Amino acid sequence: MKFDLSDDQKLLQQRIGDFARDKIAPGVDERDENEFFDRTLYDEMGSLGLTGLCYSRDLGGSGGTYLDFALAVEEVSKTDDSLASSLSASVFLCQWPISQYGTEDQKQKYLKPLAEGRHLGAFALTERNAGSDVAGMQTTAVRQGGEYILNGGKIFITNGGEAETYVVFAMTDPAKGSKGISAFILPKGLPGFNFGKREKKMGIRGSVTRELIFENVKVPADQLLGAEGQGFKIAMTALDGGRIGVAAQAVGIGQAALDHAIRYAKERVQFGKPIASQQIVAFMLANMATRLEAARLLTYQAAYAKDEGRPFSKEAAMAKSYASDTAMAIATDAVQIFGGYGFSREYPVERLMRNAKITQIYEGTNQIQNIVIASALLR
Repeated sequence: MKFDLSDDQKLLQQRIGDFARDKIAPGVDERDENEFFDRTLYDEMGSLGLTGLCYSRDLGGSGGTYLDFALAVEEVSKTDDSLASSLSASVFLCQWPISQYGTEDQKQKYLKPLAEGRHLGAFALTERNAGSDVAGMQTTAVRQGGEYILNGGKIFITNGGEAETYVVFAMTDPAKGSKGISAFILPKGLPGFNFGKREKKMGIRGSVTRELIFENVKVPADQLLGAEGQGFKIAMTALDGGRIGVAAQAVGIGQAALDHAIRYAKERVQFGKPIASQQIVAFMLANMATRLEAARLLTYQAAYAKDEGRPFSKEAAMAKSYASDTAMAIATDAVQIFGGYGFSREYPVERLMRNAKITQIYEGTNQIQNIVIASALLR
């Protein structure tokens, strides 16, 4: 079994790391403070090819792998997890369903500009009374001739209002429960498709999270994604891939927190010597590093399984669950090592701790991941 990254993957990491240092790092604290999504930075990531890493060249991608993309998300997350969240939501949750279930016309019209980085994507599933209970969604799509009429709303939508393309889920046959859900591709600007409040969040403040509102939105029937009633399957398989993205984000956050903690522990002098020389601090750092490496291996394993065309739902759920818990634990320990300074916005570990928390929540809480894992084990 080979664990080493290829030379091309190492070069990819270096290239993205350089971009993150030179372009993303300046202003990251200001973007967090002002809750500002910098579309210019996202467009630059598109120019670098990050938005199409795992898609074929004829669809605007670079023909890479999902592991390549996980590496990219990890590198961006080390500097700005908000930007990584917007990237992952577009690539894994919006673009992937179109690539797998879309018609050739849909792929050329919607996927290609997304993969090329000219458009931003969003995935609209969650509602006020339908979070993990997807079958409880109230948004409806009623067929009338050659179009569907959408009514309802979605909440907590990453890239909401900023994205040009939305994969939206709605009930086409409420009597069938989850089997009555269908997926649609909605471009921004359709009459009746509006945006509600923008969420004010604890973390990932530089990524827009917004409410979507549908009021008699007329959607041409050729914008149905997949077959009618296939929406639940599309959503669940998209979330499997999305969990790899979340795990990669968590690994990036954990690595950044560990790096800051090591640097501070070597510089901070107490009782005449660096606190890193205190065994309790050194052991904390050792434990943080060990957990992080385990999380990284789980994440890479899940991405590799997806690239190989093998079942990966269990692996993705394990990676997401363990990596997000690890990111939260490492960021918390980093704040502890910084002491009072860690609680201050003067140092980045405070932001990393806030951002780590969301990785335990989105793409399904870690309790949901346990259901996925247990189901696979007991099937």
